[in-house]
Amino acid sequence: MTRQLILIAAVFAIGACSHPAQIAAEPEFLSPNGPSRTPYSPVVLVGNLVFVSGQVGLDASGKLVPGGIQTEARQALNNLKTLLEKSGSSLDRAVKCTVFLADMGDYAAMNEIYATYFTNHKPARSAVGVAGLPFNARIEIECTAVGG
Repeated sequence: MTRQLILIAAVFAIGACSHPAQIAAEPEFLSPNGPSRTPYSPVVLVGNLVFVSGQVGLDASGKLVPGGIQTEARQALNNLKTLLEKSGSSLDRAVKCTVFLADMGDYAAMNEIYATYFTNHKPARSAVGVAGLPFNARIEIECTAVGG
């Protein structure tokens, strides 16, 4: 009897291993600021993760803010913060950011502003120099965060 129970348990265990569980959640595509005018989603939720598309320093009217790298960085981070909060997360729950810079010479000036948004919680980050950005921006920032 014990041998039969062990054999039955082994068959179920092997069967369970040959059919991996479906653990991935279906993605939810969000446009927290209204219908997207772009061919991509501003925010995608997958399970408890929030993926925010790259943000440049556009103001509410859709124009690039004047004033250079620090002004653009501040606006891009404010846009990122708004999208995270409207999607049930926050900058404090960010786990990875990627910063794209049109000029790597702006790295130190960008860092001065970036550091004021991530004072206690510092997500992993990459910074990449690029040949150009949308709207002729100097900076674009994307983020992955944990949702609520």
